[in-house]
Amino acid sequence: MCASPAWAAGADLCDPGELGGPGIALRATKVLTAAGDDGVTEAIIDHGLVLVRDGRIEAVGAADELPIPAGYEVKDLGERWLMPGLVELHSHVAGTGYNDAVYQTNPGLRASATVIPDRLYLQRATAGGVTTLLFIPGSATNMGGQGVLLKPGLDTFDEMLVRAPGSVKIAQGDNPKRWGYGMQRSLMAWNLRQELRAGLAYARRWADHERGAADQPERVVRYDVFRDLLSGHTQVSTHTQYYKLVLTTIEMLRVEFGLDVYIDHGSFDSYKTAKLAADNRVAAILGPREIMWPSPTRYRTDGRVEGSAWGFQRGGQEEIGFNTDAPVVPQEELSVQSAMGVRYGLDNSAAAAVRGLTIVPARTAGIDDSVGSLESGKDADILVLTGDPSDPRTAIEMVYVEGRLVYNAEEGGRLW
Repeated sequence: MCASPAWAAGADLCDPGELGGPGIALRATKVLTAAGDDGVTEAIIDHGLVLVRDGRIEAVGAADELPIPAGYEVKDLGERWLMPGLVELHSHVAGTGYNDAVYQTNPGLRASATVIPDRLYLQRATAGGVTTLLFIPGSATNMGGQGVLLKPGLDTFDEMLVRAPGSVKIAQGDNPKRWGYGMQRSLMAWNLRQELRAGLAYARRWADHERGAADQPERVVRYDVFRDLLSGHTQVSTHTQYYKLVLTTIEMLRVEFGLDVYIDHGSFDSYKTAKLAADNRVAAILGPREIMWPSPTRYRTDGRVEGSAWGFQRGGQEEIGFNTDAPVVPQEELSVQSAMGVRYGLDNSAAAAVRGLTIVPARTAGIDDSVGSLESGKDADILVLTGDPSDPRTAIEMVYVEGRLVYNAEEGGRLW
């Protein structure tokens, strides 16, 4: 279990910190933990230390206060910074070879069946600091199917797997209108409601059976994923962009059906829904279009280029996440998405951009118990950077996934 990916040239067979190896102490000039519910608590530790053993974080603290156990290998990283691995909730690059547009609703389709662990896209994702991603079907239909949460940089699908299903992908917008005979939004909404009602009714029959209140229902594989939705084991990730579409997402999927749903994209004028989204606990994971430009025919602005993240934050959404929709924006450019958010108005005084790349998407996907921040007991998914991750000039030097050194730019050659 100590083998590192073949493409991570220079990595030891059993790196310190990984399962079965010795402990490791990473010392750096700054440690961005992304810890704390308020975005401020323990956000930045100057001259910090992270202890790792058996693939997990043992402790995080100031280097002059945290003792290093005997036998640990110490890596003094000098002026480098440490932060949690990035979490991406909208990616299409982990596999290929399936058609998600045969039917308008495809709840039984699983993107997990097409994952290719050593794909070059995933190698570059790792080089860009992405240590967890949600691989999802496309947006050609209203319900594309089931996504899967993965850790790029590891060797096999079993090692990579974080959770399946990672989400149920729903698309509300213009893309599904191209399907078949060219439906408009009213008919698409009707189709989606019919599928949601049937699937949730099926899930409730199984829930009644499991608590002894009904006979076992006949299994319908197509609707099995709704049991995960009803139990809260997974969420709905929604391709939704403009104001009216995001409004429909919140009112239909969250208010009407009570689903755990979050916004993917949230572009252009969608920030006008910010208060409604916040009031209904619908997270905003924004990208890849980070700005709205002045337009005399479509959008009314005061002449400024407005940032989506700024608009959601100003409207009451306390924390914002980011995505790339890779390969629309290359997977390795996820950190550039947060940099765009900061450039166009996001208040970054409490390390909002770092949290938007890490703990916010992790919490949104329900996996923050293991990833998204540098805290004791969590997976040792750690980035070694040259500086502020909101600065697009910053480079990633090393990437650890569960304590394994899976990318080393200095020894193996820089991929990004």
